[in-house]
Amino acid sequence: MGELAADKHVKYILAVEKRKDNFESAVLEHLRMNGAYWGLTTLDLLGKLDAVDSNEIIEWILKCQHESGGFAGNVGHDPHILYTLSAIQVLALFDKLNVLDVDKVSTCILDESDIAGLQNEDGSFSGDIWGEVDTRFSYIAICGLSILKCLDKINVERAVNYIISCRNVDGGFGCTPGGESHAGQIFCCVAALAITGALHYVDKDLLGWWLCERQVKSGGLNGRPEKLPDVCYSWWVLSSLTMIDRVHWISKEKLIKFILNCQDTENGGISDRPDDAVDIFHTYFGVAGLSLLEYPGVKAVDPAYALPVDVVDRIFFGK
Repeated sequence: MGELAADKHVKYILAVEKRKDNFESAVLEHLRMNGAYWGLTTLDLLGKLDAVDSNEIIEWILKCQHESGGFAGNVGHDPHILYTLSAIQVLALFDKLNVLDVDKVSTCILDESDIAGLQNEDGSFSGDIWGEVDTRFSYIAICGLSILKCLDKINVERAVNYIISCRNVDGGFGCTPGGESHAGQIFCCVAALAITGALHYVDKDLLGWWLCERQVKSGGLNGRPEKLPDVCYSWWVLSSLTMIDRVHWISKEKLIKFILNCQDTENGGISDRPDDAVDIFHTYFGVAGLSLLEYPGVKAVDPAYALPVDVVDRIFFGK
């Protein structure tokens, strides 16, 4: 099993950040804002955020902002609620939320022109002007507006009621009412309910049972029944179990072993499963999962905001 190859992971992330002319970078160009969030949050959890030029990153983020106030995945791309949250989170990491015109950004989440007219009559949220509805977007709107301290700008009661309407008989949540329960959607719904103070709507024992059954023999977690384990569910499942206080229902030791076995100990990075190719997405969720498991040398992460606890404390308590 070995130990967390933290220094190798830091070098891997820094190399990915600088690499902009290979095939992988080209096909993921539209996701670069998300990649920045995954990589930079990992660096912060490992205590190495100072290894990057924050001014250069902030300048790039602001170039990705659309005139509506929302952010795109990269310069020249269309804005979307998903990238807007990642931009907010990265600025929060650097304690630079003050560079934002908060009214403009929050309005884009409320206004038909872009992101919070993204809230529909039934309380759900669309991701952009094209109208796709998903509980992921409910979480993103609630999380982003909460960080900006503008949660009162949406109809929170309707947003909560919509999320509750997506709850299934197995205790889980889907992307829309009647949608199959999935660990990623469960995180989004549980975290949104946690942020809005509505966790009492969750049947914690029923949901906890469904979530703990996601652990397979290898120690890893899957996202729904009969699927292979994947390191990313070390976050989606574990954060949800943390928020409903049921982490003790799984084997922490086996999960730690699974995550560590997915490392590339020579070149850095973490993959979805042992011996697969590493990527920045799974590197973040692997390290974040280890954080929730209180692995030595990894900073604590907030299970609802998906940011280091000290960053969340700074935002809300000025610590």
